[in-house]
Amino acid sequence: MSVISATARRVSSRGLIQGAVALLGVISLEAAAAGLPPVSIGAGTRASFTSTEVDGVADDVADFQVNSVRLYMNGSVTEELKFTFNTEFNGDNEVEVLDAIARFEFSEGFNIWAGRFLPPSDRANLYGPYYANHWGVYRDGVQDGYPFIYQGRDNGLAYWGDFGRFKVSLGAFDVPGTLNDSDVLTAARVQVNLWDLEPGYYLNGTYYGGKEILSFGVATQNVNSNSATTVDALLETKLGGGVVTLEGEYASYDGLGGYGVGGASVSTGFFGLAAYMFPQTVGIGQIQVLGKFAASSFETTGGDTDQDTLELNLNYIIKAFDARVSLFWVDTDFEGPAGTDSTQIGLGLQFQI
Repeated sequence: MSVISATARRVSSRGLIQGAVALLGVISLEAAAAGLPPVSIGAGTRASFTSTEVDGVADDVADFQVNSVRLYMNGSVTEELKFTFNTEFNGDNEVEVLDAIARFEFSEGFNIWAGRFLPPSDRANLYGPYYANHWGVYRDGVQDGYPFIYQGRDNGLAYWGDFGRFKVSLGAFDVPGTLNDSDVLTAARVQVNLWDLEPGYYLNGTYYGGKEILSFGVATQNVNSNSATTVDALLETKLGGGVVTLEGEYASYDGLGGYGVGGASVSTGFFGLAAYMFPQTVGIGQIQVLGKFAASSFETTGGDTDQDTLELNLNYIIKAFDARVSLFWVDTDFEGPAGTDSTQIGLGLQFQI
């Protein structure tokens, strides 16, 4: 695996950011001349206050954090050729390139994306933290354990298409371990929607009652003899005037991806999530209660290590993903030679424009 210094990454990111902004300027002029929609710009942020108790540590740790600040930009060169450029200011006080996608979108069934973006993977990776139903994403050893360069993204090329109730995507990518190498990671996902459809490439963890969803997906990634495979499902429907959501996933990471607890390269696990949003409006929003349980097993030196994660949320939904507040509690327990137990309680805030 090649080693790239943090300084080199920052220089590379700045160059790509400057180039992408210049390209968006060209796209905006071309779009205006062709009568296409103008370049759209948006932004999002996630911030939190947490208190964390770690087993064996005498004092709890209290933190105010700006977890993420994102800038979104989209534009069209022609009706079929589009460009997406997103950046993120992360908790390490660095600006990183999130997405840089040349999008060739010819029809619902034939689309080619090239650049940096989320590869075919599990639903959890394809909705990301901003469009997840719960706050404490990617802490359970199960969801979104696929390898990535940054925030689930990889550099590569993919085909995707919608065929009524079926969605298909497949592609080839560079990931850590294949950079500056002849090896290429292949990725594929197949999804079926039995109720309402979910058009487009990216997905949601909930629609807050905007859709009736019953969806099943299978994804796999492979490089050499190493593989990662997930099976996920989402059900969402109205009940008693409110919205009930059920989500689940099973994951197997065999030498590819995973969470690396105790240095393990092989792990399996599952999670189940249940949520209910009450129909009554309280002030300017609605109340949602949510619970999530996950269990993972890692093949660590000296024997397997098991991880159980329980998360509870009390969410205040003001405007779907654009304005919401989460009171969350996450308890993580390990049994085996690796891992450290912890309990965290916190208050999270998410805004998007």
